[in-house]
Amino acid sequence: MIGQIRPTTGRTLYRDDHIGLCVAAGERPLVSEAFARGVIVTGEGLRVPGDRRARITAVPVTFDGVTIAVMSSEVTPRFTDIRDPGELERTYIATFGRLARMVAAGLFPYRSAEVADEEAPRVGDGLFLTDETTRIGFASPNAVSALHRIGVGGNVQGRRVRDLDLGPDVVGRAISGGIPVVGEVEHQSVTVQLQALPLTDTPVRNALVMLRDVTELRRRDRLLISKDATIREIHHRVTNNLQTVSSLLRIQARRLESREANRALDEAVRRIRAIALVHQTLSTETTDDVDFCDVAETLTETMRQSITFPERPIDFTVSCEAGMLRSQTATSLAVVLNELLQNAVDHAFPQLWEIEDQALEAAPALDESPIGHVEVEISRPSPDLLSMVVRDDGVGIPADYDSQRSGGLGTSIVRALCGSDLGGTFEVRRRTPPPGSEAVVQIPLRTIA
Repeated sequence: MIGQIRPTTGRTLYRDDHIGLCVAAGERPLVSEAFARGVIVTGEGLRVPGDRRARITAVPVTFDGVTIAVMSSEVTPRFTDIRDPGELERTYIATFGRLARMVAAGLFPYRSAEVADEEAPRVGDGLFLTDETTRIGFASPNAVSALHRIGVGGNVQGRRVRDLDLGPDVVGRAISGGIPVVGEVEHQSVTVQLQALPLTDTPVRNALVMLRDVTELRRRDRLLISKDATIREIHHRVTNNLQTVSSLLRIQARRLESREANRALDEAVRRIRAIALVHQTLSTETTDDVDFCDVAETLTETMRQSITFPERPIDFTVSCEAGMLRSQTATSLAVVLNELLQNAVDHAFPQLWEIEDQALEAAPALDESPIGHVEVEISRPSPDLLSMVVRDDGVGIPADYDSQRSGGLGTSIVRALCGSDLGGTFEVRRRTPPPGSEAVVQIPLRTIA
């Protein structure tokens, strides 16, 4: 058994869940016959599992002329005699019979649908049946109530749907096109969704129309849209504020004569830019997720432009398969990447600063060939792991270097973010083969899912 649905309002015959249960063909003779012959088979038989009898309707599920499964509806014997069903229940049973014939003929489920299953109206929400001219032959009490809420008064039985002023003719389109059609009707502050299903088991097409009051759902949708817009505006304002702070620091740096202080402010500006970049990305997104590959490429290009000049060129390359990350994770990871790029430039290529000093002293033209390469590789080596590696071909690290004990500001920031915010690991090691070093950050995917 691959599926089981219990009655919504009545008592179930089977208290246990039987999905995955395997039975012999002889234990389910009616189901076996329906599968073999490709026709609906009705009769009484023993419940399996169980030792009581049930009235069984076995419906073959047909796809492209081939029976691929059997759907079995099971009730207690003489169910209709015992219950003495009213008009509503008799209509439900008759409609099930028509849908069952469509299933056996391969006409249901439909090949196309305009509404997701989780949003579709249910029979209990309200339904009415129409003939080929869209005249209503039956309407359930819940359907009548839903119609009253959108301004349709009086008795609707015997009236054509087009006369009810329900907006687009979803019923007529469903009957003429032979496909389900969905529409919504708004009246004052009430919204009702209609789904018209064509009943095509006979030459004359009818329609089953289900209704659902989705007023509260649409109100929540509007609140979510408003919330998303507010969040994007907040990210936009945060970006502007961070850019203002960055500009003030750059102005202050130009007023300083100390080269060391100037470089410290430049590093602070780059850290602020890394955070601002994530907020800028979020200000244009409709979700709280960020494509970190875009962030990594932009951040690396910004670093290249701010660090390198013709007198001191460094090649940067990015290889990324990070995918979408949560904004909080992307922000922390962007700061980590910024620090690793800064460390690679500062420590792997000490000649960089000598070249800058010579350039500032108006030295003769220097060799403009790249003095080094920095490679950023971000990947998912396994479904539950994110890896980020920053490699360089510089002077490498001392033999006794320990990234867990280093007192440098950049390394301390990376270590704190990887350990506390991201729940991952961080290490720096010599490249094999040399020259150069590589910084490796690994983050369990569960922390960013």
